[in-house]
Amino acid sequence: MTQGFYGVLLLLFLFAPPVRDFLESIMILHMHMQMPMIIIAGFLIGDYLIKKFPNFFSKWNENGIPGAVLLVFVTLYWMIPKTMDDALISYTWEVFKFISLAFLVGVPLRDSWKRLSDRVKDIVIIIFVFSFILMGALYIFSEQQLCNNYLQVEQLTLGWGFITMGICGIIYLIQEWFIDSSKYE
Repeated sequence: MTQGFYGVLLLLFLFAPPVRDFLESIMILHMHMQMPMIIIAGFLIGDYLIKKFPNFFSKWNENGIPGAVLLVFVTLYWMIPKTMDDALISYTWEVFKFISLAFLVGVPLRDSWKRLSDRVKDIVIIIFVFSFILMGALYIFSEQQLCNNYLQVEQLTLGWGFITMGICGIIYLIQEWFIDSSKYE
């Protein structure tokens, strides 16, 4: 229960207006700091929810694939520039962002990851690597401002942040494929 408690505290902390306003004032902090921290809060809350409702999770997410598909689609949805704008403009979308990232990404991530085979885990990571590189190229090479609430230079910074995360994902996959991790467990 302590992880769930810390997850709720983290979610409330991130939702506090001064913290929320600061993290949303800079585009890369919004996308690469606030959103992952909301997912981490949901991941921590997931510990409590999975123990509280084990039958639901075992029936709904037996092999981990439904949860993985859900977390991939919701995460990809929040990478769309328009959704970031909507979350900044509308309080309803802001609340939806917190709920969807915490409970539709973080909780399924907690439940699904341990159930997925190594091959499916690699597929999920490859999906994110491709989407990070694609979104990075979109933000870098777009001649138009994609988010109305952020400057063009912030868009470029976010694009390079996506590219960097994509490169890190590629490095992880390469080491995963060539190094036998069972030697280190």
